[in-house]
Amino acid sequence: MPRSFLRAVVLLSVLLWTSPFVFASSQDGGVDAITGQWLTAEDESAVEIYKCEDSYCLKIVWLKEPLTDDGAPKVDENNPDVENRTKEVIGMTIGSGFEYQGDKLWEGGNIYDPNSGKTYSCKIELQGDKLKVRGFIGVSLFGRTEMWRRR
Repeated sequence: MPRSFLRAVVLLSVLLWTSPFVFASSQDGGVDAITGQWLTAEDESAVEIYKCEDSYCLKIVWLKEPLTDDGAPKVDENNPDVENRTKEVIGMTIGSGFEYQGDKLWEGGNIYDPNSGKTYSCKIELQGDKLKVRGFIGVSLFGRTEMWRRR
C-alpha cells in the first residue's frame, strides 16, 4: 500500500471522527455558541459577543437611536467615572469575563448598563435561538433577566 494512500486514510479518519465535536461546539450549545450579534430586549441595541483571551466579551455594535436630540452620537453620560462620560456608546465593551461552564451556560462575567451607569454580575444561558441574560448583585436570585435574540 502506498504511503500517500495510508496518510489519506488516516487523515480522513481523524476528520470524520472529530467533525461532530467541532460542529457541536459551535452550533449546539458548545463553547463558542454565543458568539455573534444579538438583539437586546425591545430591539433597542445589538451586542456582539466575541472571544477575548480565555473568556467572552460583549460590545455594543448598533443602537436603534444612535444620536441625541441635537444630532451627536450617544455617549456614556451615566458612567461613574467622569473621564469615560464622553466615550461613544457604539463600540463600547459592556461585558467581560464570561467562561463556559458546560450545559449551554456562561458565568463569571460582569455586564455594564450604560443607561444606569451600573455594573452587575452576570450569567448567560443559551436557550434554543435565544440568550437568557441575567444581571444581578450578589446572588442570582436578586436581579433582572432579559431575553436576547440572534441578529
